[in-house]
Amino acid sequence: MLPLTRIFCVFFILGAVNAHGQDTAPSQESNQASSQDSSQTQASIEQTQQEKEQQEYMLWANALWESMTPQTGNIALSGDVAELNVPDNFYYLNAQDSRKVLEDIWGNPPGSADGMLGMLFPAGATPFEGDSWGVTIEYQQDGYVTDEDADEINYDDLLAQMQEDTQLSSEERVTQGYEAISLIGWAAEPYYDQASNKLHWAKELKFGDAPVNTLNYNIRVLGRKGVLVLNFIAGMDQLPLINQNLDTVLTMADFKEGSKYADFNPEIDDVAAYGIGALVAGKVLAKTGLIAAALVFLKKFGVIIVLALGAFARRLYKGRKSKVQESKAEESTE
Repeated sequence: MLPLTRIFCVFFILGAVNAHGQDTAPSQESNQASSQDSSQTQASIEQTQQEKEQQEYMLWANALWESMTPQTGNIALSGDVAELNVPDNFYYLNAQDSRKVLEDIWGNPPGSADGMLGMLFPAGATPFEGDSWGVTIEYQQDGYVTDEDADEINYDDLLAQMQEDTQLSSEERVTQGYEAISLIGWAAEPYYDQASNKLHWAKELKFGDAPVNTLNYNIRVLGRKGVLVLNFIAGMDQLPLINQNLDTVLTMADFKEGSKYADFNPEIDDVAAYGIGALVAGKVLAKTGLIAAALVFLKKFGVIIVLALGAFARRLYKGRKSKVQESKAEESTE
């Protein structure tokens, strides 16, 4: 028989063990609750940070948009050899504003807008929208480009050469810290209209690991001393929309009298060292590159922020449109 002191010690130990077991369950539940609270707190912090960044972006976008001046109507381009007749369903941004779009908003490398005369955009949209698209405008004064070889070009062979050139260009971009680029193929085969001396074609491009390929739709307007260069920059899924607007853009740009293709004087004018084929084979430059409106937010926040930015961009355009209309009204009363 065990002594009373030994029995008391045994019961004491068993009681302590049971008490410890009972205390452990609430402790585990407390730890789980604490972990959940911590996760919720972290999620709340991240959401607050996202909302802060979104607000900062919108303030920046609003200030940048307010600094731009959309224009319509007859616009003389720099150099006074060509002009645009911009209808109300489009608007034009000058060279300075176009630089803001290409480099600040769409994230192209610095210098991408060098030589740019301006850009065209569809009315009702701004460059900040995820599905925005635009048309860049340049002028290359390389001389009179003969169209004698227009019917003799093998565009399959030309495409293969262009893909090799694009690969070399891509390697250079990567060394500079920018994403790779590849030429997938024709989105629309080259077509030359001898009556208007206008050439157009479209390329499908892929930038890095972007889920949607980029559409690069090119227009060239031949003139007496050079070529007007117009490039659509858009997503491949916007090709039907671009096709709907192609004729409008084609009729928008032209050379002034005295600078038209038919005004060429072989006795005094220079002839370019290349023809139609070389125009199509021109290297893929950074300025015709990635369309990345709100790129940072597209990657971070997905569909919700895209919808928010879309509504925000529409408000921006409506506000600016009313200002443009007021400005026109004031001019008409003077």
